[in-house]
Amino acid sequence: MHTVYDFTATAIDGTEVSLDRFRGQALLIVNTASKCGFTGQYAGLEALHRQYADQPFEVLGFPCNQFGGQEPGKAAEIAAFCSSTYDVGFPMFDKIEVNGPNRHPIYNWLTQHKRGFLGSRDVKWNFTKFLTDREGRVVARFAPDVEPAAIAPEIEKLLA
Repeated sequence: MHTVYDFTATAIDGTEVSLDRFRGQALLIVNTASKCGFTGQYAGLEALHRQYADQPFEVLGFPCNQFGGQEPGKAAEIAAFCSSTYDVGFPMFDKIEVNGPNRHPIYNWLTQHKRGFLGSRDVKWNFTKFLTDREGRVVARFAPDVEPAAIAPEIEKLLA
């Protein structure tokens, strides 16, 4: 796979989505969880989604239960939580694994292109963020404690 647009993923409603539908957009791809200390970042992610709604940018959320069992729910429960608690309007996908032998192909690709601390491919925790440019290439990786608003200058550069 050469760009993020070459992948498919299962949306939170169970439909298969080709990421090619986001071709030409910069993407912020985030592994999320509903019961994490960083869960409040959903508000910041939604704020970015709304701030750049009329520009070629999108946030994509991928729930993951690999870190402390902090995303135990099924897709419908996750969707309901995101909608009722944070009014999430950005695309959410079905629960995936971001590490290990069952790592989703998107995360296999992302972590090959932007490694974490000390060169590790593993995602260390919920709300690790990957930013891709409008050509579908990974340009940055952000630790879980980086607030979404702090990524806005990097998004602006990609949209300029």
